[in-house]
Amino acid sequence: MSDRRPVPGVGAVVIRDGSLLLIRRGRGANQGLWAVPGGKVEYGETLRDAVSRETLEETGYVVSVGDIAWAGDAIGPGDPPEWHYTLIDFYATVVGGELAVGDDAAAVEWVPLEAVLLRPVTPTMVDLMQVLDQRRI
Repeated sequence: MSDRRPVPGVGAVVIRDGSLLLIRRGRGANQGLWAVPGGKVEYGETLRDAVSRETLEETGYVVSVGDIAWAGDAIGPGDPPEWHYTLIDFYATVVGGELAVGDDAAAVEWVPLEAVLLRPVTPTMVDLMQVLDQRRI
């Protein structure tokens, strides 16, 4: 049996004027695919602090973090899997900063909600969009 454990990760669900803030992953798991800003939680960091930090690093935006929007797992290929992240996405609102590509993001854009799934997205984005659609966000 392996000592490996899932890595905690977070994401920011930032919706403004009918569009969702997305980044194209520049490296790591699911490189090249679109997703909400986010990443790994650092040791000693709260989930909400991780959302704020990751969003600022990847998009240039300062956000206020709200309630949980979605939670689930992203498990990589292989047996045993190459990677396993337990993810929690939080609603967030932009309160400052300026849009800029940063950190491990290859691109950042506001994407109309109805066009999100027309892009190559991470598998968990499909799950998140189903939840948002059910809530009629």
